[in-house]
Amino acid sequence: MADPRFQTPYNEPPYPYGLPPPPHLNAPQGPYPTQPPHSYPPNIGPQWQGGDGYPYGNYNENPHSNSNNIGGEGGRMENQFAASSFSDKKIRHAFIRKASYSLSMVYFTLSVQLLFTFGIVCIFCLIKPVTIWVRRNPWFYYLAYAIFFVTYLVLGCIVSVRRRFPGNYICLTVFTLALSYMAGSIGAFYGAEAALISVALTFALCICITLFAMQTRFDFTMCSGFLFVFSCVVMLTGIAIMIVYFVLGPNKILQGVYSGILTLLFGLYLAYDTQLIMGGREFELEPEEYIFGAMQLYVDVVFMFMAIAGIARAAS
Repeated sequence: MADPRFQTPYNEPPYPYGLPPPPHLNAPQGPYPTQPPHSYPPNIGPQWQGGDGYPYGNYNENPHSNSNNIGGEGGRMENQFAASSFSDKKIRHAFIRKASYSLSMVYFTLSVQLLFTFGIVCIFCLIKPVTIWVRRNPWFYYLAYAIFFVTYLVLGCIVSVRRRFPGNYICLTVFTLALSYMAGSIGAFYGAEAALISVALTFALCICITLFAMQTRFDFTMCSGFLFVFSCVVMLTGIAIMIVYFVLGPNKILQGVYSGILTLLFGLYLAYDTQLIMGGREFELEPEEYIFGAMQLYVDVVFMFMAIAGIARAAS
């Protein structure tokens, strides 16, 4: 039985398969174990050239350490995670800057369009010679409507046109001129008082609807099917009212009711388009679509003005 005083103070660690054992294990063994040192042996392992299941590297360090100095799996994962997080942050910040620029461009363009349209409405309503000329030449209204319809289809359906400078701004300028003439003609035919009241009511309604659409949890972008069906019903109702108008003559009650329905419809479209542009909903516009966003909001506001002017005309 071996003397317990000469037992080794530690157990020999197991060596992984495929690695050569340390040199001292190949030494000849005597009948009795030699006196071991009073401290652990130094790390004198060689630079192994890889084995079954072991990568190349220095295994003198603690194999369970996650230090980045040994290129362990934990260190590599931490480096990859840090690089990925940094890259994600850069991409997210770049997207936020791009979206903020697009949003500012939408509302800047919309502001210029609305200011120009408001100026045209005031000129057509308040300057008597212009008002008389517009009333005597109603066919200019239909020409402007045709130009509006064509440019609206071009900007709405051809992506390369609305995303490419300067063609997008040229088309948007022609579009704004046509719709401004239509709004000014409505003001000239309905009278200055009805037009100015309609401008004030439209401004107040647009502010309220925009703020509501920005803060509400209700997602208007999920209601595109409802808006399409509602639009079809309103269009068919308008055709029926036109038939009644040509057969029986003007009817202020029908005009007021139909104008109220149109105001509701374009108010819903304004909320829908506002949420599309602001983002964060089920559907949203791409940052490159600021021309399309400004055009949609402009159409909503101007047609809401025309509908409210119809209500004011029916009530006068």
